[in-house]
Amino acid sequence: MLLSVVIPVFNEAEILGTTIARVREALRRENWEIIFVDDGSTDGSLEVMRRAALLDPRLKVISFSRNFGHQAAITAGLDFADGDAVAIMDADLQDPPELLPRMLELLQQGYDVVSPRRISREGESVFKRWTAALFYRGMARLVNGQLSLDVGDFRMFSRRAVLAIRGFRERHRFMRGLIAWLGLKEAYLQFERQARVGGETKYTLGKMLRFAWTAVSSFSAFPLRLSIGAGVMLSGAGLLYLLRVIYLGLFTNTLVHGWATIVVLQCIFSGMILIALGTIGDYIAKIYEESKGRPIYVVATSFNCAAPHVSLSGSSVLLGDVDHCASVARLSA
Repeated sequence: MLLSVVIPVFNEAEILGTTIARVREALRRENWEIIFVDDGSTDGSLEVMRRAALLDPRLKVISFSRNFGHQAAITAGLDFADGDAVAIMDADLQDPPELLPRMLELLQQGYDVVSPRRISREGESVFKRWTAALFYRGMARLVNGQLSLDVGDFRMFSRRAVLAIRGFRERHRFMRGLIAWLGLKEAYLQFERQARVGGETKYTLGKMLRFAWTAVSSFSAFPLRLSIGAGVMLSGAGLLYLLRVIYLGLFTNTLVHGWATIVVLQCIFSGMILIALGTIGDYIAKIYEESKGRPIYVVATSFNCAAPHVSLSGSSVLLGDVDHCASVARLSA
């Protein structure tokens, strides 16, 4: 059985040597290949991977023409993987490669997905742990109640699971939600997530917020329903306030004539209208981007790998001059 290990890379030059060594040691009794996906690194990561690939043909490298994002890198790795089992892990070694043999054992027992579940998050701030817990539990309610809690992209898939995932070609991707949507037989393996071996996290607060919004908007119309509910509540509050004004005007002499109340109400309702329009606009923008059918990623160069034997309906592009790969080509149905 061939195990393909997909590792997205973005500016991880200082720890790639350690990552390769630990994966090799963990899989010394297995038949394996590593597929590095360089997501537009600018720190020399590609050169480190290229040198390693020259010494070991089991190390394969795919380099994007620019930064397309972590989820696109995972997608490319799955597209190029030839293994009977395919694992996804990050290069920072917070996902311990020593778990891979145990994950493979569970997969051979008949599971389609093996998901390590974090029971601790060493080296992360209280804010990061709290927001992560809030995100997973909120998304679990939105994605048909099936999103695995405290499970990231560190996973292993059977061959048929990989083929099923390849069928999803949308550009705004949330892989954890796609896996939950498929409903495949899944096993869980608890582990303690370690701190990064080196370097700094590439997921800034802004990127995490964008990722969370992509997850919500890709799998739920909840924000639209929320804007409707907020609009109804504010309209009801405005009606009650109007009844109060009528009462004060007809039966008391306490009504103060002025503009403050009008301005406050106008700001509230105008704000709600803009929020609702912005939410709708974002959904429409995603529809527009999907309708253009642009590729999920563009491969500029690669080493030790062949073009994937899959039908991807123009959702990725291979550019020329690629080592041991097809020349200028577009993957098509």
